[in-house]
Amino acid sequence: KNKIEHKCASDLGSGLAKCTNLSNLTILLSINKIGCEGVLGLGSHLALCPNLSNLALYLHNSKICDQGVSGLGSALLKCTNLTNLTLDLGQK
Repeated sequence: KNKIEHKCASDLGSGLAKCTNLSNLTILLSINKIGCEGVLGLGSHLALCPNLSNLALYLHNSKICDQGVSGLGSALLKCTNLTNLTLDLGQK
């Protein structure tokens, strides 16, 4: 368990968005407090990664609301090269 909150998750996304050749990414942020705001920020920044084709997001037990999940989905739709997605939002 870490103590990563919404700003850290959004900042992580901001940094990753600068990696223009990023194609494969696994993010393990489970059991944190990133919440809706954090997942929305992360998703909006991942949408700026034009070459992202393989993405695994492990976010269970991260205090994400329905609006955050919906926003993440909408953001990932902008990743036009995304062919493989693993998304763990379950409560464990």
